[in-house]
Amino acid sequence: MAKKSYAALGMAAIAAAAGVGATALAKKSRQEKQVTEAHIDPDYRNTERGKNEKNSKGIYYTNGNYEAFARPEKPEGVDEKHAYLVGSGLASLAAACFLVRDGQMPGDHIHILEAMDIAGGACDGIFDPTRGYVMRGGREMENHFECLWDLFRSIPSLELPGASVLDEYYWLNKHDPNYSLCRATVERGKDAHTDGKFNLSQKGCMEIMKLFFTKDEDLYDKKIEDVFDEEVLDSTFWLYWRTMFAFENWHSALEMKLYFQRFIHHIGGLPDFSALKFTKYNQYESLILPMKKYLEDAGVDFQFNTEVTNVLFDIHDGKKVATTIECKVKGVEEGITLTENDLVFVTNGSCTEGTIYGDQNHAPNGDAEVRTSGCWNLWKNIAKQDPSFGHPEKFCSDIAKTNWESATVTTLDDKIIPYITNICKRDPKSGKVVTGGIVSCKDSSWLLSWTINRQGQFKDQDKDKVCVWVYGLFTDVPGDYIKKPMKDCTGKEITEEWLYHLGVPVDEIEELAEHSAVCVPTMMPYITAFFMPRAKGDRPDVIPDGCVNFAFLGQFAETPRDTIFTTEYSVRTAMEAVYGLLGVDRGVPEVWGSVYDVRELLDASVKLMDGRSPLEIELPGPIGLLKKPLLKAIRGTVIEKLLRDHQVIKDYMVDAEEA
Repeated sequence: MAKKSYAALGMAAIAAAAGVGATALAKKSRQEKQVTEAHIDPDYRNTERGKNEKNSKGIYYTNGNYEAFARPEKPEGVDEKHAYLVGSGLASLAAACFLVRDGQMPGDHIHILEAMDIAGGACDGIFDPTRGYVMRGGREMENHFECLWDLFRSIPSLELPGASVLDEYYWLNKHDPNYSLCRATVERGKDAHTDGKFNLSQKGCMEIMKLFFTKDEDLYDKKIEDVFDEEVLDSTFWLYWRTMFAFENWHSALEMKLYFQRFIHHIGGLPDFSALKFTKYNQYESLILPMKKYLEDAGVDFQFNTEVTNVLFDIHDGKKVATTIECKVKGVEEGITLTENDLVFVTNGSCTEGTIYGDQNHAPNGDAEVRTSGCWNLWKNIAKQDPSFGHPEKFCSDIAKTNWESATVTTLDDKIIPYITNICKRDPKSGKVVTGGIVSCKDSSWLLSWTINRQGQFKDQDKDKVCVWVYGLFTDVPGDYIKKPMKDCTGKEITEEWLYHLGVPVDEIEELAEHSAVCVPTMMPYITAFFMPRAKGDRPDVIPDGCVNFAFLGQFAETPRDTIFTTEYSVRTAMEAVYGLLGVDRGVPEVWGSVYDVRELLDASVKLMDGRSPLEIELPGPIGLLKKPLLKAIRGTVIEKLLRDHQVIKDYMVDAEEA
């Protein structure tokens, strides 16, 4: 009886405890519900209204064909406005084209002020009768340059009646797709057999993934060598990357991350350049001249030999109005008075500013010709007036870290051709893809790379000649054949160094460099200035806060998610500037969203590890034990199919799990 009493008491105690527990849980549940309800917006509604509202810069981003194929209405008051564009590079010409096409501004209201006597900026390609053919650089493009192709679908081809520049470009690259048969050489012209591999260790892959997921603000003013060690920097991946994009170890870790995210969909095409597409001719003849003709036909006013030295502002209560353009017209100082109806677009900074030209027998130094437009000084003068106009000194103050040198070698006979063919496995005179991108001399002290695009690279080029573009990342160290720095070499000496790395017998090098080729070297002090470590605000927004009639264009203006040193960046900033200042009611195509596409991310993760799956990586302790339960949990689902389609799950893994 006593035991039963104790048992009853025990049961009662347990029941009481249970009751207390239940009461406590109920109370906790009510409290959590109250907290949740307290954070619910009573006015919340599911809707897409306002999805495309313009941001503070007067633009909105979009994707898909609906907006891409649409024509915007004519902006209100456009006929009373004028536009002044400083510079005539790709960004400025693109802005003028958008003013004509989408802004529907009268052509004679658009004024392009150019310091030089020729348009094009960094997009050059000329025949200099005193030197030879000159190309300071080339342009690597891909299918997801959304703004670029949006523009060139409207620019008529100069060669194909009824076709656009995009049409001729699309057909060309369909018929003659680009890819490389030899990405790198060693030991004087021997294939380095990179064989499409990145050769990254697991630790190296983890360093790249860590950078990929790092917040922008955690990378401000950091260098690549701050986030990568030799596991990445000694890999084939880094050879590909630095030679293709011209990154140096001391360049911006933030820019490196943005590049990796921007082009994640092309990781597989990095080793052989199969991701790239090229124009038929050099960039000046293929891109600039058709734009210039389109603008001239629209009545746009080109004013050459007009160097803009400053833009003055009236800044009050957060409102910034450009009031005066100060300039020199053929050396004579003049001023242009502005109202709020006068829109000003300035290309701030330039990667080719101050280019020094050598020739076959003279190095690009000393008394060599220097061409300057004053664009860095212009930006400095503007930046003095307000912090929102950026900090040019972050990019143009250390020439030792921002320069490299390129050279255009033109063959004069067929004696060098066999050595080229031996490496690229194609006929350079076929008119089709030749090297398919740069060939990097892996063991070159200058880290020399060279490329031959479709010949002729110039429309009127002699069919018996081949134009070769050569560049070196390390300009201040002695060469392997020419025992002096590249920056101190004549065109002939640069050709000799190149021939040495082609495998030309040493006793023939000097003769071939003297009589079988002519070379024009160009030293560019600021060519990688935009890669210098930076922080927020160093590059000004395309439309700085408070500006009502002023915008920046080009590689040193800030736009979200895109990457500099591309034609797309120039055109994107132009579109944003015109749409924002003029009130064009059409979406700017967003940067291609592959970084948010799980398919691309899975594909890239496997290719980065040369075909290994992330599930084949050895993971520490408890994390590694999750693989089998994970495979079991997704068996038979669309997730399993997705992972199989992208080689993350392989047959042996499922067989092992079932066993």
